[in-house]
Amino acid sequence: MSLAVASSDRLVTGVQRVRGTVRVPGDKSVSHRAALFNALGDGVARITNFSSGADCGSTLKCLQQLGVNLRHDRDWVELQGRGLRGLQEPDDVLDCGNSGTTMRLLSGILAGAGLFAVLSGDASLRRRPMARVAEPLRHAGALINGREGGSLPPLAIGPSQPLKATEHRPEVASAQVKSALLLAGLYADGVTRVVERAATRDHTERLLRAMGATVRTEATTVSVEPVERLECVDVEVPGDFSSAAFWLVLGVLHPNAEVRIQNVGLNPTRTGLLTILERMGASVQVDNARDVAGEPVADLVATSSRLRGTQVGGDLVPLAIDEISLVALLGLFAEGETVVSDAAELRGKESDRLAVVADGLSALGGDITATNDGWRIRASRLERGRAESQADHRMAMLFALAGAVGGGAEIGGADSVAISYPSFWADLERLTSDRA
Repeated sequence: MSLAVASSDRLVTGVQRVRGTVRVPGDKSVSHRAALFNALGDGVARITNFSSGADCGSTLKCLQQLGVNLRHDRDWVELQGRGLRGLQEPDDVLDCGNSGTTMRLLSGILAGAGLFAVLSGDASLRRRPMARVAEPLRHAGALINGREGGSLPPLAIGPSQPLKATEHRPEVASAQVKSALLLAGLYADGVTRVVERAATRDHTERLLRAMGATVRTEATTVSVEPVERLECVDVEVPGDFSSAAFWLVLGVLHPNAEVRIQNVGLNPTRTGLLTILERMGASVQVDNARDVAGEPVADLVATSSRLRGTQVGGDLVPLAIDEISLVALLGLFAEGETVVSDAAELRGKESDRLAVVADGLSALGGDITATNDGWRIRASRLERGRAESQADHRMAMLFALAGAVGGGAEIGGADSVAISYPSFWADLERLTSDRA
């Protein structure tokens, strides 16, 4: 059961059982893209099951500043597309809040459209690296300035000539970087190609194709042709796999658990955690598999499991980048040693997740050591302690699970869960209540 401690803290105590059914918020990645891309289309789009998190709210506010007429009520959005060249120059700074997706994807759109705009955000976002987007966009002819040579926000994007068709080879596999470059490529003077080190989530490619763009994928190379127009499309957003992942982990870790998560998006470029759970011997069942608007969807059922240690690295990491932190917790309950590598990307998230995970789980009694690009984790008995989330929503939810399956946890910065999952605490309370 979770109990309030202070306005930004939370105390989660160990629980006797985990039972129930939960429906997670709409997928953040799909929600961002459904709003941003339809703003560039011709026509009207209705987006249902839109993410309730603050990040996607930041995207909507930025679009309104760019002249997009939209209505938003609870979990739906209706917007009037302005066409590829119909966005208006904003009269104030675009506040992206805590959302790296908003800033990076808008950078690609605005650079391609040739609008002047300044993109900023909260203190956390202003520390996040943007050179990986800004530099390839500059190479294509975009005018982008920022702090520390354009590597940190705020970013100032200026009007430029039509962008050049370019082949990009990002050093880090990142769906946000790929998406920004493909969006800019819609405005280029020829075919734009992005050659990735490893495949990343493909929501951008799927939605752009549905709107009429010519997008081709061959192995890890994605190309897009410039277009004159896109057609608005209605989108039913599937449940967010990254949010569902917390309940999957809670279900397999607790010794008296059965959790069903309904309507979860199972895009194969997002579900690396399912592969990891299978390797570790977890019991996760896929029910009612179906296809919704081009995205695979199903219900997932997680039950108490006996886990074994594993190694996670290489091409699997980009397919589970937002869930990799959960592997550290899984490893504390697995036989043998669990090693995570090739995850240095986590240092540039809302917090340095490699350090925050190691510090927080160690404070709760976990045997975990941070490395340059991951962790080494060994089976441990978790005790009550205090873990600092550093205002990182995924860290706060991770430590909540650690408290529920261990001896309890006092979590600093717990209110940050509103960034992606405002009803997290209520869902945790319901699943772990004796009345569940």
